[in-house]
Amino acid sequence: MRLRKTSAKNPPTSLKSESLEPYRMHSEGQVLTTDQGIPISETDNSLKAGVRGPTLLEDFHFREKMMRFDHERIPERVVHARGAGAHGYFQVYKSLEKYTQARFLTDPSLRTPVFVRFSTVGGSRGSADTVRDVRGFATKFYTPEGNFDLVGNNIPVFFIQDGIKFPDFVHSVKPEPHNEIPQASSAHDSLWDFVSLVPETTHMVMWLMSDRAIPRSFRMMEGFGVHTFRLVNAEGKATLVKFHWKPLLGTHSLVWDESQKVSGKDPDFHRRDLWEAIEDGNFPEYELGLQLIPEEDVLKYGFDLLDATKVLPEELVPVQRVGKLTLDRNPDNFFAETEQVAFCVANVVPGIDFTNDPLMQARLFSYLDTQLTRLGGPNFAELPINKPVAPVHNHQQDGFGRQTIPTSRANYHPNSLGGGCPFLANPKQAFTHLQERVDGRKIRQRSASFDDHFSQATLFYKSLSKPEQEHLVAALEFEVGKVERKEIRERVVNQILVNVDLEVATRVARAVGVAPPKPVKPPRAGKKTKTPVETSPALSMQNTPHDSIKTRKIAALVADGFAGKELAHVRKTLEGLGATVEVVGPTLSPVTSLEGQQEVPLKTYQTASSVLYDAVYVPGGEKSVEALKRVPLAVDFVREAFVHCKPLALSGEAAALLDAAGVARLAPPPPKKGVEATVGVVRSVKTETKGFSQLFADAIAAHRHWAREAPPPA
Repeated sequence: MRLRKTSAKNPPTSLKSESLEPYRMHSEGQVLTTDQGIPISETDNSLKAGVRGPTLLEDFHFREKMMRFDHERIPERVVHARGAGAHGYFQVYKSLEKYTQARFLTDPSLRTPVFVRFSTVGGSRGSADTVRDVRGFATKFYTPEGNFDLVGNNIPVFFIQDGIKFPDFVHSVKPEPHNEIPQASSAHDSLWDFVSLVPETTHMVMWLMSDRAIPRSFRMMEGFGVHTFRLVNAEGKATLVKFHWKPLLGTHSLVWDESQKVSGKDPDFHRRDLWEAIEDGNFPEYELGLQLIPEEDVLKYGFDLLDATKVLPEELVPVQRVGKLTLDRNPDNFFAETEQVAFCVANVVPGIDFTNDPLMQARLFSYLDTQLTRLGGPNFAELPINKPVAPVHNHQQDGFGRQTIPTSRANYHPNSLGGGCPFLANPKQAFTHLQERVDGRKIRQRSASFDDHFSQATLFYKSLSKPEQEHLVAALEFEVGKVERKEIRERVVNQILVNVDLEVATRVARAVGVAPPKPVKPPRAGKKTKTPVETSPALSMQNTPHDSIKTRKIAALVADGFAGKELAHVRKTLEGLGATVEVVGPTLSPVTSLEGQQEVPLKTYQTASSVLYDAVYVPGGEKSVEALKRVPLAVDFVREAFVHCKPLALSGEAAALLDAAGVARLAPPPPKKGVEATVGVVRSVKTETKGFSQLFADAIAAHRHWAREAPPPA
């Protein structure tokens, strides 16, 4: 177990951290008390009438203890129930006063405290981290002007265009009501029934079937505000904006087989990764990116910027990186902070405003409304994690969980009893809604500019690298193959996928047992609907940075007789570049190297697995390798690392494990001398070969080596 460190890497105390201090309970060295502060000397036995008699009602300690236990739980979130959070800060690089008056975006000297919550969408609180799902990326900025909540996802678009369809969509993706199955999975009839009948879901479904839906970690995941917002400067001029979070470690994913196995080996994989990275001082970092668009260009790009099912390709409007988010402190208590944090899309500050995006408009109501049930009433903003660092003064009154004690006799405006206080703010410093002209007939109708549901789905697919495309098709084959009703599978193929790509539709049709589709001309909306670019390289994770091994985890498999000197050299090289090497052995007892030195494994073949690491390394040493070959779980490390296209380093005799794993015929030929690295497999003729460690580091930086994947069946 990692203990919280007190090293120089620990973050400086932030304004938000200081504001939480009065609420922290420090129990070290203190006696046990009731909630009323009454000291208690016995908490293992209830008060009885005689040793074998009935428990007495007057036992207030028992009653309080049991009552509190019975009421520990609050309703989990309807969506985004499973999550993890962290504290940190945001700092803008240079003033953006040309576009906004929001102080946290105009004062480069200001470190704005933040709390970020990452989450899955569909599963319950007890589901696994690595399921195929959208990930939430919600950021609460505690600004001097109040809280700003940027409540986004790791995918830049959404399933629906109008929020009135949100209950329908969520009901369809959740476990089916008759048997509450399946948990945290979209591979079932009701979701695909909905998708096949609602074409606007097509673009988002392509993202959901892509590797973006199974991220390697929260630290290697992009974030998006999804909607088009407005920035408003001090003169009242508005600029449309799309928000992006760009992880400095790059955007990386798991593979599907791997993610399913991780769910069993460590269902808390993403939570643990985030927690341990911060505890170790490897603070996750993201740059805030903005796409800035003049108001008059809202329809310029062949689609409507108010349509949340569309992306604005970065090739058309580049993302300007304007500041950095650093997560540097774990919560003190999961429930009090990560579970009780309340995000509301409606929480904006002066300088940021909404648009008429009909999905956003629904979220402005929904997020506020849901907190009333989940957190027990209207005073959730007074919970410590939600309380702004900006002063709060108003005439709100009473209700469940009220913590503030107003001292004024006047709880209304205007008043004279309280001297007119709190008085109205200067309009120049206050939040002012953009004076947008709004008029029109009351009508339940979708704008024609929202009618194109397929061209961007095609754009997304064509923008992916070949391996990413193969993974997407395999995901569709798996998900649609789980659908029991043939008529639903037919609709998915013939009404949805065929409008995206005929080859994709044909391959999925063959895999799920329906007739191959006939070519069609996808329906388009209006006259000008063609996206101005045919592909957008920014949409492919293949084009994310692959130049660092910082925070990557490498398993080193050893048994008695391993090449200890070589292990020490490889570990020094990799850890010097920011990676972590964990020794995995047959037990947690010391193993002895060729040189007679002892190494204590951190994990065993029983408690660890290749799927929990980014790369696998096996040092030389004939005795050690022979022992590993006799342990199926150790051989599985090598086999799975190879099959999942992970970097694999085998020194000297260790190359024999490729045969034991049954993948030697798929691997490149062994080197005749020295050391070679081909498709991420690093091998040497003997131990301690010069350059071995660096070649392995280069292979790890590449993340995956897709050339090892078997080609799709003909």
